[in-house]
Amino acid sequence: MPKSAPFKTHHRRYDAWFMRYMAAYQSELLAVRALLPWHGLGLAIGVGTGRFAAPLGVQIGIDPSREVLDYAEKRGVSVAQGIAEALPFSDNSFGYALCVTTICFVDDATAMLAEAYRVLKPGGELVIGFIDRTSHLGQHYLTHQAENVFYRDATFYSSDEVEQLLHDTGFTDLTWVQTLSKTLAETKEIEPLRSGFGRGAFVAVKANRP
Repeated sequence: MPKSAPFKTHHRRYDAWFMRYMAAYQSELLAVRALLPWHGLGLAIGVGTGRFAAPLGVQIGIDPSREVLDYAEKRGVSVAQGIAEALPFSDNSFGYALCVTTICFVDDATAMLAEAYRVLKPGGELVIGFIDRTSHLGQHYLTHQAENVFYRDATFYSSDEVEQLLHDTGFTDLTWVQTLSKTLAETKEIEPLRSGFGRGAFVAVKANRP
């Protein structure tokens, strides 16, 4: 079964997660916002329902699931259907790209990063947000992976692994931030942002395409 299949079937449940865990979602949103460029044409790879792209002003989004793209489009994002490993865009098309919780759902993370590198202009920036596998939340997802309809087939990465993947693909000048030091149920207020990684479950990294 494709890793995107649960998002086709359970798109309402997926989109409702952001309202159920509003403080955690807003903490993640602010972490990504702190790294995202505020100029140029942006692409959200794995845009989902547009919960990040829309409020952050990312103009274009791509996702394999038509069902979630409908949400993103209604939220003002221009959408295209496709996969992260074969982006339907020309070389050097975007000033920046955003991938939030996308890396764990692609079949080939290296291919996704290579495609992001290809479609970015020289000097463009890639921002990735993900759940660190070594964090408390990452370990919880791993322990209960078989029970979770969304994460059943996901591949979780540590921050060290993502760092290596970025370097191997040619990205440079990495900047890290982190948030969510508590469980989702315990996160009742927006959590202040911290630099680096290793203490927060949600990690965001900005990398430069030379």
